[in-house]
Amino acid sequence: CLDQPGASANALSRAAMEQLATRLDEVAAAVPCGLVITSGKSGFIAGADVREFGQVASPEEAVPFIRAAHAILDRLEALPFPTVAAINGYCLGGGLELALACRHRVCVNDPKAVLGLPEVMLGIHPGFGGTVRSVRLVGVTAAMDMMLTGRNLRPDKALQLGLVDRVVPAAELRSAAAAMAINPGPARRAPLAQRFLSSWPMRSLIAPKIERQVARRAKREHYPAPYAIVELWRRYGANPRTGYEAEAQSVARLVCTPTSRNLVRVFFLQERMKALGGRDVPKGGHVHVVGAGVMGGDIAAWSAQRGFTVTLQDRADELVAPALERARAFFEKRARVPGKAAEAMARLTADVSGQGVEKADLVIEAIFEDAAAKRELYARLEPRMRTGAILASNTSSIMLEDLAGGLADPGRLVGLHFFNPVAQMPLVEVIESAQTRPEARAAALAFTRAIDKLPL
Repeated sequence: CLDQPGASANALSRAAMEQLATRLDEVAAAVPCGLVITSGKSGFIAGADVREFGQVASPEEAVPFIRAAHAILDRLEALPFPTVAAINGYCLGGGLELALACRHRVCVNDPKAVLGLPEVMLGIHPGFGGTVRSVRLVGVTAAMDMMLTGRNLRPDKALQLGLVDRVVPAAELRSAAAAMAINPGPARRAPLAQRFLSSWPMRSLIAPKIERQVARRAKREHYPAPYAIVELWRRYGANPRTGYEAEAQSVARLVCTPTSRNLVRVFFLQERMKALGGRDVPKGGHVHVVGAGVMGGDIAAWSAQRGFTVTLQDRADELVAPALERARAFFEKRARVPGKAAEAMARLTADVSGQGVEKADLVIEAIFEDAAAKRELYARLEPRMRTGAILASNTSSIMLEDLAGGLADPGRLVGLHFFNPVAQMPLVEVIESAQTRPEARAAALAFTRAIDKLPL
């Protein structure tokens, strides 16, 4: 059982890998009928310890650690009895690479569970054998898609691709993993057609086509990692004998590039912004949005998609209707589970008369940029708002002090400035004035995290 002390998630740090090596020695000496690897956290393993990336001064310094990690996972793969990874939630980066070194994988049937190789988002590529094992298991098409995009897979998709052997309810995860260790069945491998694609003649034909697709998204001089992924496959295919050493040399070079250094910095900036939301993040509530234009309508749709009850107000039904149609299309595009789009749509309703104001925990004003018009609107909204409710403006340029004039309680006013398009831009600017109460600011930050945005 992996359970890193004092941390909310497991990460494969140097110390963790050393302890894993010791435990594998003990397990190998005990010669059990099988081994199940579980997690004591809410997920399996979040990946390598990103904090250690900045400690690497040169590629020459990084290679020995990477090769040591290869040796440890090679030992796991070579154990003479069945090995099963019991994946209870997120399984990312180095965590998935560890799971790939097991003979079998069982995953919990939970929409929060995701599997992926997102290293490219940090300017590198898998470095614990993932560039080889992923291709061997699911084939080059699926493996390249995972590595080049950093896209995560839900359990059902992972099962369809052969990344996991079974998907089971949470209550059955450990028993199912133990049963698979006792009666394992044959280990999965890539379909024959995919193995053919990884043959040398086919690699030389396909790799340039993949590179051209990559070039449409990123230039080699700015973003070398995806090109390195393609080059590793072109030269070595899924051959562990030569591929692991090449992978180590490649990722060691990448981790020292300005691109990776800067993307790691961005990662920690995002983590810092997430922490601003605090621990008491609301799981739902009522949001009332005034203004059904592009920004207001999209803020309303995003909030509803993230589990909030939302009422959307404008001067007439015909002004709200286009926003509802955009929301419906957005929900249907994003829905991964049947019925989820309908559930989200049920949480979003037109409210021309503004009856939702009295029930709302948060009222967001998203009308045009005119201070006088906003103040006039607040004069009508504030008397109807319940005690403790927050009033927020999506203003991009008007000072809160200019908007607070006339409010009976200026301490409840904050700025929540979303960026356009709302569905794609992760930042929300949270603004306070000298009069804004600390609890109003805290509520705005917590709401921003509750809808999976980053408060700036």
